[in-house]
Amino acid sequence: MNSKIINFIKRKNKSKIISLTAYSKNIASIIDKHCDLVLVGDSLGSVLYNFSSTKKVTLDMMIEHSKSVRMGVKKSLMVVDMPHNTYRTPREALRNAKKIISKTKCDAVKLEGGKKFVQIIKTLTKNKIPVMGHLGLLPQSAINFKFKGKETKERKTILRDSKLLEEAGVFSIVLECIESSLAKEITKTIKIPTIGIGASVHCDGQVLVTDDLMGLNKIKARFVKKYANIEKQINDATLKFKKDVLKRKFPTKKHSY
Repeated sequence: MNSKIINFIKRKNKSKIISLTAYSKNIASIIDKHCDLVLVGDSLGSVLYNFSSTKKVTLDMMIEHSKSVRMGVKKSLMVVDMPHNTYRTPREALRNAKKIISKTKCDAVKLEGGKKFVQIIKTLTKNKIPVMGHLGLLPQSAINFKFKGKETKERKTILRDSKLLEEAGVFSIVLECIESSLAKEITKTIKIPTIGIGASVHCDGQVLVTDDLMGLNKIKARFVKKYANIEKQINDATLKFKKDVLKRKFPTKKHSY
């Protein structure tokens, strides 16, 4: 395990871990200054490509966007989602994880799921590939997008899976849309950092889709807080450009050769 990952794990129980998504160099270079972890999420499927789910995201899409993000990330830990159907077996997972890391120079990969993926995670970690886990709501396989951990059986399964993932060697786990008291219990139980999204303040850190917090998406998920209205700023800037062109105010001599 490299020093960057070790230092990340040491953040547990100290200061909150800040994580956001990025799909391009420009955004990555801005958020990198304020983040501990930059995630190239397969959420790019819905954010950039208007896919109905993340299942349509391909390995090549993830690699190309990650190569761009890598140019903007200097400080943060850079993690790349392994897309749907790229880690069905240990052999397939190892081949694709190696491809992601070699082509993007990222620090780690992330995959979704619990007990079913323990052997796959062990295979990756034994081959010195850092892995981030993901429990709770799993977008790559979810049938309904309801929060998890309300029922006793489901709570026990998610708690068990968090321990199994830790034992398998993951360095951190994303907890998505998990009931607050369960997220708190998991965070206290395991020794690696938990990163929450819709999983309460009790997690060791938080992650959001950057486009959501900037107000670029129409998403109305309960866990999203909009910190800006970039859509309005883009609209205003575009309107000013349009008016300047129509009134022959742009380009001026200053903007001409």
